Amino acid sequence: MTRSTSAAGAPPPAPAPAAARMSHREVLAVLSGLMLGMFLAALDQSVVGTALKTIVTDLGGADHVSWVVAAYLITSTASTPLYGKLSDLYGRKPVYQFVIAVFLLGSVLAGLSQNMWQLILFRAIQGLGGGGLLSLAITIVADIVSPRDRGRYQGYFGAVFGLSSVAGPLLGGFLTDTISWHWIFFVNVPIGVLAWFVVGAKLNIPHVRREHHIDYAGAVTLVAGVSAALLVTQWGGNEYPWVSPQILGLAAVAVALLAGFVLVERRSPEPILPLRLFRQRTFTLVNLATFVIGAAMFGAVIYLPFYLQLVRHYSATAAGLLMLPLMVGIIAASVGSGRVISQTGRYKAFPVAGTAILTVGLLLMSRLTVTTPIGLLAGFLVVVGAGLGLTMQTLIIAVQNDSDPAELGVATSAVSFSRSLGGAIGTAVFGAIVAAGSTLVAVRLPGGGVVPQLDLSSYTAAVGHAFLVAVPLAALAFAVTVLLRDTRLRATSALTARADAEGEPAAEGAAA
Repeated sequence: MTRSTSAAGAPPPAPAPAAARMSHREVLAVLSGLMLGMFLAALDQSVVGTALKTIVTDLGGADHVSWVVAAYLITSTASTPLYGKLSDLYGRKPVYQFVIAVFLLGSVLAGLSQNMWQLILFRAIQGLGGGGLLSLAITIVADIVSPRDRGRYQGYFGAVFGLSSVAGPLLGGFLTDTISWHWIFFVNVPIGVLAWFVVGAKLNIPHVRREHHIDYAGAVTLVAGVSAALLVTQWGGNEYPWVSPQILGLAAVAVALLAGFVLVERRSPEPILPLRLFRQRTFTLVNLATFVIGAAMFGAVIYLPFYLQLVRHYSATAAGLLMLPLMVGIIAASVGSGRVISQTGRYKAFPVAGTAILTVGLLLMSRLTVTTPIGLLAGFLVVVGAGLGLTMQTLIIAVQNDSDPAELGVATSAVSFSRSLGGAIGTAVFGAIVAAGSTLVAVRLPGGGVVPQLDLSSYTAAVGHAFLVAVPLAALAFAVTVLLRDTRLRATSALTARADAEGEPAAEGAAA
């Protein structure tokens, strides 16, 4: 019997072996390491907040304290697209272990800081690692799990983000009060080391090494341009007036660098971010929606713990616990929608419904007052969480489903970058709204002196106004998700698809 051949006379590619389709237990083993890394990156976006007062007391440098947060945010956002491309070129496992190592190095150095400038510098190093922890974890899952089956696991990711939003303020306050603020950084070390070894032992995605052109010019112009743009949002209205020569000049530099990035990418044989991806309808719509949701979510919700502490006089620990309803909403909606997506193979209804629910939730939050019942506030947070849980992970699945498996890393990183960039800009813009709406009142001391004190009513109204400004952003995200195609999800993982396309043995030892 002769072997069947293709029309060109060559034998057809051998089907991907069964090892490419990892079992549920094997996927969970890999996920355990990935989620530890994701938890660290998400946690470090919020764990520092409750310790800042103690850090300033110890190190001084109160005028620069905002940079402890901003330095991490800028470097993690700017570096995110780079890791996606690097992992496409050199393999997921070595790049992911590298970013864990960078993150842990920054954590140890931050914990050892002796002055504010050292802490800011080492937080920037932390961010360089954190930018890859989130995006690469989601990319690796897409390698080993098909888009249709991914819904079964997206609840785990929702749980990580929900837990980190609550655990950050709780852990930061607890470690600062009981041990030392240094331990909010040192605590990362055992978790990160465990993640490094789990990924090393369980993640074995085959990678064929080929000659590559490294887009150094694209990397430099992208990181520099994004960093300059984020500095505009951080410095504008704080360090310098918005119309000052410094801010206008920095904005011009950002525009020039990003324009240069576009020109470089159009000529590069292997660009960091292939501009042709934006010709794909799903890729463009998802990135736009994710950017807008990131701005609305991070920009508004970040001020709620401050409201609970400043206005309602809860401790940092109690304020963290009162954010639990947000986590409940995220996890419940993410798990429920994931299961339905896996059963039906359809996803569009969930981001459409999620953005609509998020719009309603933000509108409810805008009605915040000094005396809003805590039970009612918890209900509002459940609504906001449900909207986010239906939306964020589903949009990532949509992009991964439409992406070329060979460019999965860069496509996924682009979505993570859009969310981080939206969050950074939203935080700055809504911070300006809250600051502009808050007033100080003169309080007379028993000895006859007068000190300025924050007027709680005006601060509450300013926070409510920030939520109200976020409403049209969520509505815009709703309009964008309505335009998505109702595409059926693929039933093959990216790893299997690449193997079938190349006719190579896909996953010998895909999981231990």
